Amino acid sequence: MSLHISPMSPSFGAKITGVDLKKAVADDVRHQLQKTLSEFAVLVFPKQFLEPADIVRSGEIFGNLMPQQLKKYILPDFPMVGYNSTKDLPLKDGKLQVRGENYHTDHSNSVCPPRATALSAVKIPATGGDTQFVDVRQAFDDLSNELKEKVIKMRSLHVHESSRSPRMFTKLSEEDLAQIPEVIQPLVIRHPMTGRAALYLNTGRMEGIEGMNLDEGFALINSLYEHATSPQYEYRHQWTEGDFVIWDNRSVMHQANADYNPEEFRYLYRIMIEGDALQAFSQ
Repeated sequence: MSLHISPMSPSFGAKITGVDLKKAVADDVRHQLQKTLSEFAVLVFPKQFLEPADIVRSGEIFGNLMPQQLKKYILPDFPMVGYNSTKDLPLKDGKLQVRGENYHTDHSNSVCPPRATALSAVKIPATGGDTQFVDVRQAFDDLSNELKEKVIKMRSLHVHESSRSPRMFTKLSEEDLAQIPEVIQPLVIRHPMTGRAALYLNTGRMEGIEGMNLDEGFALINSLYEHATSPQYEYRHQWTEGDFVIWDNRSVMHQANADYNPEEFRYLYRIMIEGDALQAFSQ
C-alpha cells in the first residue's frame, strides 16, 4: 500500500493509511508525514497496535523525543514513554478525575514546549473516553481585526498550576515542584513551518496577562478560550484499540474526557516530540 491521506474535518485532522509504523519508514514518507502534520495538525494512524519500542521509533519520524515532566507516569524500560491509566486516577463523587480535562496545550510552562504529542491506544472502554481537539489557528483567523491587534503583542506567565485553574493537576512535593519551570509565552504564536498565527492558551497554567489587571487579564483569557473551543473548531476522536494519534501543540488544543465507566480499564502510551522556543506572531 502507498501512503494515503484522508481529511477528517473541513479545516484540520487527517487519517493516514498505507504505512506500517512497526517498520522503518522511508525518508520520502517521513518528510511527507512531517509536512502533513504541520498542515493538518492532527494525524490518526488506525490499527497500528504499537509496542513501546515501536512508539519510540514512530515518534522519531517527527523529531527527537523529549522527557515527560511527571516521572511517576513513565515506563521503567522506556523512560521517554509515558502512560495514561485509569488505575492512577482518583474518583470524586463516583467520577474519574482524568489528567488532561479542559482544553490545553501540553507543557506550555516549558521554555521549549513539545512541538507534538502522541498517544497509542492499548485498552479502551466500551464507550466514552474520547479526545477532543480544537483548531486555534482558525480560531485566531476568525477574531475581529480589532481584537487581533489587541492580543497579538500580549504575553502571559505559564506556571505549573494557575491560581485560577479550572482543572486539577497532580499534586507535587515542594522538591518536585521546584523542578517544574515557569515561562512567559506569547498569546499569539507563529508556526515555524507554515507561518500561520495561532492562539496559545492553557487556562490551567496561565497566570493572567502581562501588564494587565489580574481580573481583566483572566477575563480576556477566558473570553478567548470560550471562542477557541466553539464546536466549529472541533475534531473529536473516538478511540479504537491500536490507534496511534499525533497532534501539533502549536496548532491545536486538546482535552480528555472522563465520561466512561470508572470500572473499565483505559490505558494509552504517551510520547512528546521536542520543540523550540515559541515565536510571537508579532515579531
